[in-house]
Amino acid sequence: MPFFAYKAVDRHGEVLTGFIEGNDIDTAYTNISSSGLYILSIKKLDALTKFYLDKIKYRGITNKDIIEFANGLAVMVRAGIPLLTAVHDISGAVENKNFKRVIEDVSRMVELGASFSTALSLHKDVFSEIFIHLVKVGEETGQLDKSLTDAAMHLQRMEDLKGAIKRALMYPVFAIITTTGALLFWLVYVLPKITVLFKDMSVELPPLTKAIIASSDFTRESWYILLLIPVTIYIILKLLSRKESTKYYLDLARLKLPIVKSIVFNKLHALFAEQLRIMLASGLTIDRSFDIIINVIDNAVFRRALITVKEDILLGSRINEALKKHEMIFPNIVVRLITIGEETGGLTEQLNYLSEEFIKKLNEISAKMEKLIEPIVIVVIGAIFLVIIAGLLLPIYNLVATVGK
Repeated sequence: MPFFAYKAVDRHGEVLTGFIEGNDIDTAYTNISSSGLYILSIKKLDALTKFYLDKIKYRGITNKDIIEFANGLAVMVRAGIPLLTAVHDISGAVENKNFKRVIEDVSRMVELGASFSTALSLHKDVFSEIFIHLVKVGEETGQLDKSLTDAAMHLQRMEDLKGAIKRALMYPVFAIITTTGALLFWLVYVLPKITVLFKDMSVELPPLTKAIIASSDFTRESWYILLLIPVTIYIILKLLSRKESTKYYLDLARLKLPIVKSIVFNKLHALFAEQLRIMLASGLTIDRSFDIIINVIDNAVFRRALITVKEDILLGSRINEALKKHEMIFPNIVVRLITIGEETGGLTEQLNYLSEEFIKKLNEISAKMEKLIEPIVIVVIGAIFLVIIAGLLLPIYNLVATVGK
């Protein structure tokens, strides 16, 4: 959607300038006028400026900001404070300038008569469809505070999921970086100083020592190649991930790799259970709920299974029956608890339990990851330095043997 730059006067006579998105200049003009401003000038921005604004418009706005906003607003509404007053008060306490601007825009639209959910829907890059829908349900039922609390809880659970994944990956990444750094330090700084002695002695070097010296020389002279290798691999994987056919096999590999599969498997199921729970609780239809989940899930194997599940449900199958056809993707605990939820009418409660259970498993994996990776790191480092030390000692042993004879 294009951006338009405008210059306008407010009801107090103050001249204001700003930017607004719109399908065309007439829509942008109407939106600005409806906010109580008298327009002096308005023009469409060029593509370069639009690209820049797209990058900075919502920069720095995090889920944490939205969670604090939802929780604070829920408390104030529950206390009987008018919605517009509550939004104004929260806006004054927001530190992020971009988020403050968004809240002020929402407040202005509500002041002009728009519903709160409609005002939020003008900023879909900040507030998700689920968040907006929950607010709309709260407005219709008169329980806006509860809907805001549910939305904040959902976002917090998503943050917990991200945190669990980061903690699980932190130690392996740290171990790889430190091991690689130690090896490069030996190859670049330590070994060249030691191997100079061997060259000065003019002794016959064994093949292992020659290989180590060659590795050291290559690392010092062509270190940039070693940096390009991981970058190249990353770029290739990114390009392959853009095609659904190749992405499917990459994602399938992630579901089969030791350790990695545990993290990916629990992450996907926690995301599936939590998204389906909050959407069903907000009153979304099952087909719309699955459409949103399919777009959120970033795994082609899981996504393909969900598409089939959705089709089976639309043809009349129950959720548990559709899931049961994909035993390799959905474990027995998921099918069993969803079956209980459908039979008892407590599906959202069972999905809530599943979401918490899978996030708990991710936290357990992150706690155990150090114990799982540490022996592997020790063995790898030990093997590398055993080869290096053996390569350094063999020529010394040959020299001593020669002198002894």
